[in-house]
Amino acid sequence: MRDAWTAAHPVLRRAALAALVIGSLGLAGCDKLGLGSAPQDKQREAEGRAIGGGCRHAGRAIEDCFALNRQADKAAVFAGWREMNDYLRKHSAVPAAAASSAGN
Repeated sequence: MRDAWTAAHPVLRRAALAALVIGSLGLAGCDKLGLGSAPQDKQREAEGRAIGGGCRHAGRAIEDCFALNRQADKAAVFAGWREMNDYLRKHSAVPAAAASSAGN
């Protein structure tokens, strides 16, 4: 029965195969179109949050943090800075004293 269908409808078989191939290729490029989140984007955001948290823990202002880390995503840096700020306030903690590099 299957042979009769493929022999009777070769155009439909080719169209179905073409649709399958085109659909597969279309889904393969979703990360290039911004439809999915690429691992590099997640890593960049995590690094920005770590930078922001570290800046706040060191007692730096957010503006100084932005100036020292121009390559980092500003939104992620601010999110990390704010999270650390909230943590320090909640636990009544004091930011760490910044180490001086002038003597080295």
